[in-house]
Amino acid sequence: MQIRTTLIISFFLFVLGILPARAAELPPPTAPPQNWSARDAVRFALSHNPDSTIGQNRLLAAQAAIDLERSVMAPQLSLSSQYSQTTSPMYSFGNILNQGEFNNSINFNNPGRTDSLSGSAQVMYRLFNGGRDRHGVEAAIEEAAASQLELSATHSTLAFEVVRAFHGISQATEIIHANQAAVEAVEASRQTAQARYDAGVLLLDAVLDLEVQLSQAKENLIQSQHALALAKKVFQTLLGLEDVSTEINTLADNNQEVPLLNAPVSRFELKAVDAMINAAQARVRQAQAGSAPIIDSFAGYMVEQGTITGGTGNSWQAGVKVQYALSDGHRTSAETAKAAAWAAELQGKKQKLTLAINLEIEQARLALLTAEERLLVTEKTIAQAKESAEINRLRFAEGVVLPSDLIAVENRLTDASIRRAIAQTARQIAIADLRRATGLPQFTDLPEESPASTP
Repeated sequence: MQIRTTLIISFFLFVLGILPARAAELPPPTAPPQNWSARDAVRFALSHNPDSTIGQNRLLAAQAAIDLERSVMAPQLSLSSQYSQTTSPMYSFGNILNQGEFNNSINFNNPGRTDSLSGSAQVMYRLFNGGRDRHGVEAAIEEAAASQLELSATHSTLAFEVVRAFHGISQATEIIHANQAAVEAVEASRQTAQARYDAGVLLLDAVLDLEVQLSQAKENLIQSQHALALAKKVFQTLLGLEDVSTEINTLADNNQEVPLLNAPVSRFELKAVDAMINAAQARVRQAQAGSAPIIDSFAGYMVEQGTITGGTGNSWQAGVKVQYALSDGHRTSAETAKAAAWAAELQGKKQKLTLAINLEIEQARLALLTAEERLLVTEKTIAQAKESAEINRLRFAEGVVLPSDLIAVENRLTDASIRRAIAQTARQIAIADLRRATGLPQFTDLPEESPASTP
């Protein structure tokens, strides 16, 4: 008897412990490069930026929701074990019957103290509920697909922001070079003016004008250095890192192809809305199935042991259960109306999103066209400004150009250099933005920007 009791208890402890929780597997850390190309930066940010991590967790939750919906369609197995003692005539007499120890000498009104150590297993399976569970699974699958597409949309936006930050560092660096060249040129002119003043062929106010201009050039240099520091901090933030090298590799192949404007738009946001519309329609069907009858089947087996009577008994039970609600207080119609309203709302959001995407594409196209035209103009302007500056520096050294004229020439050269740097960056950013707006990845060899297979 003790062996039998031990086996029953051990069996239930074993069953309850066969499903240990599994720890989440984290991807191995990736070491950041010392010199970043735009492609390297995008690849790193897609796996380390907090927005990507948040999206991954939302996707895991959506996939778990599929398993939750599917769980109600699977057979439900339950195990239970219980030990009790009683002197209640009804329960005590029931124990005697279950343990097979009934005899005619038993007093029905006072059968005495009995105990029961029992174990039971029960299986339940839903045969029919109008497809409510099946439509719930369909909705969960579409919702998980939408989560995957939303994650891909987050990756697309993140990739564009990384590319923009990368070119922002490049632009800030070029502006520093332009301001540094301006400081050096004005310093050389100031030294020439000082020598001519010392020789008595130039007035003091001319020297002072150049010193003021030198101070302004140094101030511009300091501001551009601070702008570069801020651009690097933005870059670090997008990478999801702190205190990491932000040296960019401008010699790498960072150029991107200009997308064809007649190509079909393939935005993840639109696909996500389509998936949510499919999910909403499945929720409508699920709600409508609430008026259908529910048919369940069940079967159970019980083992019982009595330590006082010394008897044992086994029993089983099986059957089918039908349930139909004649009235649910309009719950089904309300759930159906709610789901239908959600589906209609998503249709409106899709139309609004389509208009917004078309506007984004047009804005990006015009920005690229403007940047290319500005770049052509600035290339001509800087060539003319360089030639003019060289001529006026020589003429100033010969004493035939006033300091104010030289200052104006130097300012035009610095301004032209900065405008060219801004135009170059604007063109690169406009290409990246046009790729984002049309649903193309920033770099086609990065699979992280494309959606994984849906559940």
